[in-house]
Amino acid sequence: MKVIIIEDERPAYEKLVHFLKRYSEQNEIIGAAQSVQEAVDLLQQKGQQADLLLMDIQLADGLSFAALDQVPLKKPVIFITAYNQYALEAFRANGIDYLLKPLTYEAFSASIDKLKQLSGTFSHPLQSIQDIYKKLSKPQYKERFMVKIGDHIHSVPTDQIQLFYAEGRNTYLVNSAGRRMITDYKLETIEEMISPEQFFRVNRSYIMSLSAIKDVLVYSNSRLKINPSFDFKEEIIVSREKVASFKEWFGGGI
Repeated sequence: MKVIIIEDERPAYEKLVHFLKRYSEQNEIIGAAQSVQEAVDLLQQKGQQADLLLMDIQLADGLSFAALDQVPLKKPVIFITAYNQYALEAFRANGIDYLLKPLTYEAFSASIDKLKQLSGTFSHPLQSIQDIYKKLSKPQYKERFMVKIGDHIHSVPTDQIQLFYAEGRNTYLVNSAGRRMITDYKLETIEEMISPEQFFRVNRSYIMSLSAIKDVLVYSNSRLKINPSFDFKEEIIVSREKVASFKEWFGGGI
């Protein structure tokens, strides 16, 4: 399968390349672009050769829909984005799927499976608008984190993680047994990967699981102190600017 990738973030581009090769070594990337103008030029040159377009929606110089407006192609498109407000427009632009970042291989491979179900000339999207909005109503979050302990690699289910925290140059997670393990992700990245209903960034250094909070104490200067349900030597303080949103989250208002 010949594929064109439109993506302005290098890590995201590399992930797509990896996923394509993981799905099939026969997949071939025939072109890549990082901006709307580059996408226009690329689609004019190689668009008709492509079997699939993988497109990030929000590029540095605008929305990738603009490239499709300038170079109309009856080619299937999988849109990949961190935003969910473009579903209808994606559907109208021959989108067979609309995947939200952070992208997982499971979601990606399912989209390619759908593409393989198409036969003949591609003329309309496979999914209905209702299917897309159903997917958007249930965002996909990371289900497990891979960690390395010595020479062994372990998979820790997200629902068994009580805490993520940064210490020095490392980021740790604490599992349900109270054991801490190093993870490769920074807190900023982790925050985007996990459910905001189950986890809350209480300050710059800590992301806390709701199920791991024993109770909360009023602390000095109108801040809050979390008593975790597991043994942890450091104090976990909700920063002053986070207090209001934490109370709303803790009370089920999110």
